Amino acid sequence: MTSPDTASPVYACATSPTHVDVCVIGAGPVGATLACRLAREGISVGIVDRAPLPPMEHPDFDGRAYAIAAGPKRLLEEAGVWERLPQTPNPIESILVTDGRPGEPPSPLSLEFSREDATQPFGWMAEARALRVALNATLNESANVTLLAPADVSITRTVEGATVTAKDGRVLHARLIIAADGRGSRTRSQAGIPITRLPYGQSGIVCAIAHELPHDNSALEHFLPGGPFAQLPMSGTAEHPNLSAVVWSEKDETARRLSALPEASFTRELKRRLGDRLGDVTPVGRRWVYPLAAQYAQRYTATRLALAGDAAHGIHPIAGQGLNLGFRDVIALSELLIEAHQKGEDSGAPALLARYQKRCRPANMLMLAATDALDRLFSNNNPVLRLGRDLGIAAVHRMPRLRRAFVRHAMGV
Repeated sequence: MTSPDTASPVYACATSPTHVDVCVIGAGPVGATLACRLAREGISVGIVDRAPLPPMEHPDFDGRAYAIAAGPKRLLEEAGVWERLPQTPNPIESILVTDGRPGEPPSPLSLEFSREDATQPFGWMAEARALRVALNATLNESANVTLLAPADVSITRTVEGATVTAKDGRVLHARLIIAADGRGSRTRSQAGIPITRLPYGQSGIVCAIAHELPHDNSALEHFLPGGPFAQLPMSGTAEHPNLSAVVWSEKDETARRLSALPEASFTRELKRRLGDRLGDVTPVGRRWVYPLAAQYAQRYTATRLALAGDAAHGIHPIAGQGLNLGFRDVIALSELLIEAHQKGEDSGAPALLARYQKRCRPANMLMLAATDALDRLFSNNNPVLRLGRDLGIAAVHRMPRLRRAFVRHAMGV
């Protein structure tokens, strides 16, 4: 007899509909993790993506990584994903927060979150490709998951339930649709849920660097006039024993120009922002450029529908909380859906959806407001504001209880 964790997934048939409790639209980290978590509790889940899942496991190192906080790490463990990561994620055990200008020493007024501020690492850096491999493996090994990927689908929702129909004839019937299909969510748009968008005029440059000195599991958040510059410690490889991820925000035109520089010039610009803390540095893998904007959905639910992750909210990466915010949606949704399943209740009931929105949307809006305010406060060169924020950084550094409160909130514990 095959256990649910090792059985093969179900593939929807074009000739007869498949019935599931929940259908997740979007197999990115948020949607796939939710599907894995629910399936582990015996809930039947359909998951739909426009791309085939195996090709999403690109084998080459590409420089992208996720900072995963403690609460989301526990979620990934409960979903059976963490144990399948092909590389061990690197812990973040200290974070140095500084303010300055490119090419100049940072302000002496700084803030450090140290090992004494938490009983466990603040987070773990996991390669994007490693998380994708683990998610695909978990989805493919669950008997409670029905895969429609690749598939282009249409969705019909009524008060009685929802029907997901693929162009090739495959059909899923579900009690609830979860839209986890990203910032440009077609599912959200088709439901008529409006969004508010806050452009920053900034783009994020994402890459990885090999460096001469060990990072000692320490991260840097360096605030600069063009936007924040973050260095995040990654697990090394045989070729590059000392590796870090870089998330570097600049004004749109500057970001495009910098990302297109030859390697030697690009490295010089990196060093002007990073300083000498890691010795000599060498870019590794690709450079990625993403336009930065915050956005939020006016509501998280509709008839037989809930939004999760970037379909519901998108924030500035200034605090590395974007994916973690999506994982917090998954934590809340999975708890509500598992409880409903255990009680034999309707997973798409209006009361359940109302509880989800009440639990998540206010906290997510607070995080969006906080990251928006931080970016607007720090991404400028106003001398009065610079002095005020430097004094504020130094003041928090001298308040251990306040530091620990920030840490607990960011960790999601």
